[in-house]
Amino acid sequence: MSGKKKRVLVGMSGGVDSSVTTHLLKQQGYDVVGVTMKVWPQDCISRAEDKCCGPSAIADARGVAHKLGVPHYVVDEADQFEKLVINYFSSEYRAGRTPNPCVMCNELLKFGNLWTKAAALGAEYIATGHYAIIEHHADHSVLRKGRDDRKDQSYFLFSLRQEQLGRALTPLGGMTKPEIRAIARELGLKVADKVDSQEICFVPGNDYKAFLRSHLGEEEFHRGGIYDTEGKYLADHEGIEMFTIGQRKGLPGGSPKPLYVVDIDPETSRVIVGGEEDLICEEFEVDRVNWHVPEDEIPETLSVKIRYAHPGTEATVEPLEKHRARIRLHTPQRAVTPGQASVFYDGDRVIGGGWIVRKAALKIGDRPTLAAAR
Repeated sequence: MSGKKKRVLVGMSGGVDSSVTTHLLKQQGYDVVGVTMKVWPQDCISRAEDKCCGPSAIADARGVAHKLGVPHYVVDEADQFEKLVINYFSSEYRAGRTPNPCVMCNELLKFGNLWTKAAALGAEYIATGHYAIIEHHADHSVLRKGRDDRKDQSYFLFSLRQEQLGRALTPLGGMTKPEIRAIARELGLKVADKVDSQEICFVPGNDYKAFLRSHLGEEEFHRGGIYDTEGKYLADHEGIEMFTIGQRKGLPGGSPKPLYVVDIDPETSRVIVGGEEDLICEEFEVDRVNWHVPEDEIPETLSVKIRYAHPGTEATVEPLEKHRARIRLHTPQRAVTPGQASVFYDGDRVIGGGWIVRKAALKIGDRPTLAAAR
């Protein structure tokens, strides 16, 4: 890198991934500045030692920055995090949808609000420890899956716009987790063997129901009835916020076959249950679609993920008006869930993605759901 070094702001969470990211960028000749976002409100019930939003994250990040010889700052994003991520999380459950807060945090905070701080510090890029590959070309950027299939996080970055991708760096995309930990050990970083968090950062114990009770208060829950697919009343429930598509726990007993949540009607606060066959979906729609290629360049067949842990399945994706798209699955899939992100791939390249909506396409066997019949 000739001439003046390009400055990059690295989001340091105190974990091994962002720590090695910081080292690699410095090694590549960038002028690196580390930043840790303080995102926990003072009353956050998840303010624990093992959380990336907890106080120990700042201490770990500061220690790594000192070890690597880079400046480190803390920026207070607690108000924005609550407004843009936590409130979104709660409101989605209240609307009978299942949210994906990590996508929203990346789009609106890490590669959104944080850019103001980066620009103020004279940075040209924002870097994170995501396992994804971003290729920068003269007139556009390409988002691809990370090399390590088990850790790939391109799904969580699908909603980034071209201007965000153009100033984003993800140097871990071509590496595996064991390689990253080995580098951290060679550098003598205390976080080299720090356990990865498998949870939503602000939800302790991954118990989102307890979090909602604390954040909203049970008096705010939408109570109602549990009904089968024929409209027969089975039992009362304590709130649609307690349910998600495909759920088995917390449902009435006495059925000759296992029952699953197959739909949630937020207008009537009804939870609809049925058999596993009632979860099968052949077609659905998404809104707020973010395309990474022009619509006339969308391949005829794509691999579509309906949730992060989904392996992907072949589908035809048809762009519609008002930033929507229709997805026709070549092989029907189980538990397509409103509120989750669906991301489209051509090989390892992200072509686009959107948010699954509740529509008539979400079917219960050959019968339309309550939501579709409204």
